[in-house]
Amino acid sequence: MPLVETARAKINLTLRVVGRRPDGYHGLESLVAFAELADGLSLEPGGNTSLEVAGKFGVASGPAQANLVIKAATALAALVPDLKTGHFRLDKRIPVAAGLGGGSSDAAAALRLLAACNALAADDPRLFAAARATGSDVPVCLVPRAKIMRGIGDELSPPVRLPKLAAVLANPGVDVATREVFAAFDLRYAGTVPIVDVPSEREPLIAWLAGPRNDLTDAASMRAPAIRDVLGALASLPGARLARMSGSGATCFALFDAADEADYAAERLRARHPSWWISATALG
Repeated sequence: MPLVETARAKINLTLRVVGRRPDGYHGLESLVAFAELADGLSLEPGGNTSLEVAGKFGVASGPAQANLVIKAATALAALVPDLKTGHFRLDKRIPVAAGLGGGSSDAAAALRLLAACNALAADDPRLFAAARATGSDVPVCLVPRAKIMRGIGDELSPPVRLPKLAAVLANPGVDVATREVFAAFDLRYAGTVPIVDVPSEREPLIAWLAGPRNDLTDAASMRAPAIRDVLGALASLPGARLARMSGSGATCFALFDAADEADYAAERLRARHPSWWISATALG
């Protein structure tokens, strides 16, 4: 029987640009949560590494051999002698290049499947090393629980206890290249307050989230003005407590007090913007 994993969408509840590193990358600090929205990934052990991609966003994910699932498997195979692998099948439900870490989460799920197939412990350091070699967002997705992510994604806090948050995700269907967003970002407008004392209860957490922001919002909106339209539409929904962009865009989210409020808000938003991708989900 194939081994099965879910690859949950990653949401940056906050994102602060700490500065530019000597290696040219930007250092970040971000409170990351994971959505119930997820891709599905299975592994049928045996034979060479291969990947089949299906689902709503399967075509948009590009050639299978360039997928991060294959890159992660290759990275782990370089560290684990005689790694048993096989045929992966990816059901792509998370929009591609949307600020939701879908590809990174897929790669992390592939590493978990390979760990199970090869009897590797969940804390085997070779898994983290392979995750780092695959992409900057892959390590935080390796164990999909809320954390504070720092550096270039290689410095992770212990899991952060968050309440379940009802949310609506919306993407206007525009591509935003992360490299271009960082190129447009002005360090003079970077946040200066570090993440400390994250509340674990819903009401204090939502109040706390009103302070930090996503530093990349203005730069991303310069590249894709539709992001501001999405943020405005989300903020105006009945019951919306907070609207913010995730990652480098273009997906944005709004938080609500209850799942039924999020479901109702998503229906209203779909009626007004039928061309947008919209999903009601829960974060935690």
